[in-house]
Amino acid sequence: MKVGIPTETQPGENRVAMVPAVAGSVIAAGHQLVVQSGAGTASGYPDADYQAAGATVVPSGAEVLGGSDMILKVQVPSMAEAGALREGAALIALFSPGRRLDEVRALAGRRVTSFSLELLPRTTRAQSMDALSSQSTVAGYRGVLIAANRLPRFLPMFMTAAGTVAPAKFLILGAGVAGLQAISTARRLGAVVSAYDVRAASKGEVESLGAKFVDLQLGTAEGAGGYAAEQAEETQRRQREALAPFVAASDVVITTAQIPGRPAPVLVTAEMMKGMRAGSVVVDLASDTGGNVEVSRPGEEVDHDGVAVIGVSNPASALPTHASQLYARNLANLLALMTKDGAFVPDYEDDIVAATVVTRDGEVVHGPTRELAGAAW
Repeated sequence: MKVGIPTETQPGENRVAMVPAVAGSVIAAGHQLVVQSGAGTASGYPDADYQAAGATVVPSGAEVLGGSDMILKVQVPSMAEAGALREGAALIALFSPGRRLDEVRALAGRRVTSFSLELLPRTTRAQSMDALSSQSTVAGYRGVLIAANRLPRFLPMFMTAAGTVAPAKFLILGAGVAGLQAISTARRLGAVVSAYDVRAASKGEVESLGAKFVDLQLGTAEGAGGYAAEQAEETQRRQREALAPFVAASDVVITTAQIPGRPAPVLVTAEMMKGMRAGSVVVDLASDTGGNVEVSRPGEEVDHDGVAVIGVSNPASALPTHASQLYARNLANLLALMTKDGAFVPDYEDDIVAATVVTRDGEVVHGPTRELAGAAW
């Protein structure tokens, strides 16, 4: 099977779907790997490294898209890219199909068998393919670095001849993969860290990293697959009210809460930030999916009464070398599940394959996306 790696075309996307260190295992599995020239440049992987790994480097994206049996991408193909795909090809990418309906329809129209990694089940068997977790690890780490760079004070405690400097206080909202990585990174930098999550299992995880768990006594909200569930508006109101004093007491607030297939919940309102002192920083890692912070905007910094509110867009792309390395391994593991002796033979009864397939045989087969895309499918 010819596996193609095109250059990512979405503005600001620096990652690549395959790295030379992983390419060798894909080729060893019986596949021919074709990489667009320059696809790995922004991630620190030159063409020569792919060639040394056994891949073929070609000059144009059209050659990759139109000549490959399987396309591996980070982002969903644009409308132009979808139209350039070989009819009947296969695609694996990170895209939220419910928010990219035009592209999903275009893929179905080209009879592309497409798989979205956001839909991967949260099971032990699927962990090695879980791109959401691997990229959330990068995002959580990146969020703390952004906050540390922007905060006009030290993170750790210092005892000097000129006096003692108290450590910065961090509050992490959402203790999934991104939140836990943010906790551990902030702790390593010397900050005092507290964290909150609606899931019952989070308390032990937070405390195991040396952070204090904020218990609002509001009950838990467990969703499918280990994710948080969407809460009723009244519960969210009570939650924000209870969180307000913890937000006000923090030098840095980092929000990471997301609900698959739904807009991110608003955890921090403009009113809640009134109690924060000038110079404090709020980093919203969920800004691309609606935002956890009422005043945040994706890719922008907003000055809200002296508090810097940073809406981080595509945080994993800012650390593309290792983000790409982790993502490539996720893809290679999923590809191995769906191929045998170099041929594409997915078992649609397999729980991982069945959960991630979006389009097949000219139809939108993922139920929730099918409903959104319209009855025509």
